[in-house]
Amino acid sequence: MKSIESNAILRRISRILQWIDGFTSRSGVAATVAIVMTAFIVTMSISGYPDRWQIDFSTTAESITLVMLFVIQHTQSRQQIALQLKLDELIRATPHADDLLVHIERADDNELIEREEGQIAHHESLREPIVNE
Repeated sequence: MKSIESNAILRRISRILQWIDGFTSRSGVAATVAIVMTAFIVTMSISGYPDRWQIDFSTTAESITLVMLFVIQHTQSRQQIALQLKLDELIRATPHADDLLVHIERADDNELIEREEGQIAHHESLREPIVNE
């Protein structure tokens, strides 16, 4: 029962983080933040840059930055997983594709390097006839 409840909570948190990411990535939000920041800086300069305001501003900005770091990380990770699943499905659906590439991101570094070198060598061999002409 706890597992079901914790999964529901995690799904809600994920949806909230996705909503925050979607909302904050709009151009209108960026423009609003720029206007508010400009107004705040002007107000602070008129007030003589009170120390308390600077501390409050710094604390607020750092807190928002930390939260946004986790929001962006969560949404990018989720999108990367979805994209990887789509690519894996394309590999499985293509008859001549190398099925060993499915979940290659979980392979050892040595295997990744070997496969990359193989791909580079293959790419260079395809380009050789063009260069010789």
